[in-house]
Amino acid sequence: MALTREKSQLMSTSEIDRTLVRLAHEILEKSTDLDQLAFIGIRRRGVPLAQRLAKKIEAIEKRVVPVGILDINLYRDDLSTVGNKPVVSDTHIDFSVQGKDIILMDDVLYTGRTIRAALDALFDHGRPARVQLLVLIDRGHRELPIEARFIGRTVQTTDVEIIEVKFQEVDGMEKVLLCERVADKQAV
Repeated sequence: MALTREKSQLMSTSEIDRTLVRLAHEILEKSTDLDQLAFIGIRRRGVPLAQRLAKKIEAIEKRVVPVGILDINLYRDDLSTVGNKPVVSDTHIDFSVQGKDIILMDDVLYTGRTIRAALDALFDHGRPARVQLLVLIDRGHRELPIEARFIGRTVQTTDVEIIEVKFQEVDGMEKVLLCERVADKQAV
């Protein structure tokens, strides 16, 4: 079993917040009809990302952006390797996605397979006018032709490195770490 070792901290609490402020402004600049704008966070860490950005836009524009929660576990292409009984959480989208300008959000973009699964799950709820992707970290190494329109930070990584995003809402702490896989004996 491989473990990870922290190599460096890429973002602090304040750096994450400043990045989200910038991303909120980018979304506003690139959105043509704010009445059609909606956010969908991919469970787990895409959810607080979507919720925080919706709050930032509400503070700037004095308008509420609907936020949905998408669970993709049953749409994964590696479902057979995850286990016999994958943990399925609730998808909660209490607005129609039909004709909406959806911004799909996740913490880290890596191979693109999570986003492919999220698109499949999203389109089971209707046909948005447009779907764009926002990620806090783009680490490269794509296996599918997936690209984010909104990127907090691009971090070049090797195949043994891992980006760990920690959000207060999920992890009880706030930071982005660059870690590396190490053998059990080296982890101590």
